Amino acid sequence: MKKIEAIIRPHKLDEVRETLMELGFRGMTVHEVRGFGRQKGHSEVYRGSEYKVDFLPKVKLELVVPDKVLDDAVKAILKSAKTGQVGDGKIFVTPVEEAIRVRTEESGEGAL
Repeated sequence: MKKIEAIIRPHKLDEVRETLMELGFRGMTVHEVRGFGRQKGHSEVYRGSEYKVDFLPKVKLELVVPDKVLDDAVKAILKSAKTGQVGDGKIFVTPVEEAIRVRTEESGEGAL
């Protein structure tokens, strides 16, 4: 099993979620996060004073998938989250040793 963590633009969340659901992925965890990379933030004016916004709003998706469908999930996220501009985000894939469903104590891929 693999854990996919994808940091994307907030307005792309629904599109990514719908694409993943169409492929049969049933669950994910979503966090509202803030960060910066090459996008480096921007300046805003509030009540006549200019200030720098270093951390930009992003959305972080987390989902655990069986190894055999990892490529499909990553391709779906790439396809639906990409705008072609700086700040589209990142995808991280890490191994998952075990998954356990709390309600039934089912483990392994069956817990997904």
